[in-house]
Amino acid sequence: MDPTTAMMDTTESTDYTFLTPVEPCNPDSENSLGAYMSIIYYFIFFFSVSGNVLVLVIIYRFERLTTVTNILLLNLVFSSLIFVSSLPFWGVYQQLSTWIFGNPMCKIVGTFYYLGFYSSVLFLTLLTFDRHIAVVYSLSAPRMRNHRYAVISCVVVWVVSSVVCIKEMILHSTYESTMDGRTYCQDQGGDLDIDAAMRLRESGFYIQLFLFLIFPLVVITYCYVRIAITVLSSQLVTKFKTVRLIFCIVVLFFVCWTPYNIALLIKEKSLEDDEQTCEERGSKSAAVHVTRNLTYIYFCISPLFYTFVGKKFQNYFRQMMVKRFPRLRKHISVSQQSRSMSTKSTQNGL
Repeated sequence: MDPTTAMMDTTESTDYTFLTPVEPCNPDSENSLGAYMSIIYYFIFFFSVSGNVLVLVIIYRFERLTTVTNILLLNLVFSSLIFVSSLPFWGVYQQLSTWIFGNPMCKIVGTFYYLGFYSSVLFLTLLTFDRHIAVVYSLSAPRMRNHRYAVISCVVVWVVSSVVCIKEMILHSTYESTMDGRTYCQDQGGDLDIDAAMRLRESGFYIQLFLFLIFPLVVITYCYVRIAITVLSSQLVTKFKTVRLIFCIVVLFFVCWTPYNIALLIKEKSLEDDEQTCEERGSKSAAVHVTRNLTYIYFCISPLFYTFVGKKFQNYFRQMMVKRFPRLRKHISVSQQSRSMSTKSTQNGL
């Protein structure tokens, strides 16, 4: 579901409500919630663009652009930037409670939103799997983790995400409500007939549930359990600190990603209930709206999180700060590292 859902869930023409006669509800409370929370969109946009550009600068200045980890990280950064590029449009939309950018932009923004969202999930999963290979199979990892492996993996992620987003390009369109005269941008199907639009939306929901929630959670959990076992069985001095970091990564993913999908599942199933009141529909929409913002925050900070947990990237950042502000040299310790140094520790992310 895109950010338009919470705004329009209580009107006569959204989601599946146009399939069955339901009581028209006043959307003012939903629109007001969206307007207040739209400020978060602007904050996330500014923070994410600044942070991801910083990651790009550090990789370009200090790292090799051909390593597996950096290739995956670069793609994660681009997917995050694609995703956040849609947020200012949704922010304006929710503040004004009407879509002012036209039908073509409705389709483009809706598609970019999902393309960045889905590809971010898959690249996070891929980075975790790559880290698992580097740590658990450290002896054979250099042979397995080559440039070809990285490129093919990234191409697969972009192809899968793009194919899934074809549905969004088809469904997203503008609609002028006969109830309040406002223009809305949502995935209601446009010129498609009701049955076709319903089937597309239902299939999209289950694709998101299984491919972009259950599959990533299973892979990430398995990989980090194997990483934790390997680290604990080794003689690393910092093993307990590393395990704590791994635990925090897994918990953060679950906390930010799972509630949204649970709220979305409850809301989708409740749409079949014709007897629910406006208050009940509004509360479910509000739950989706709030939990969705948690996922935004996670996917926007994930490149920074995956980058700066490594000591090398922390040192690179300190080098940039000292070069830009020489007086900080007295307060910041910097170890000089060459661009050609091995990136093994960064690749492992530990």
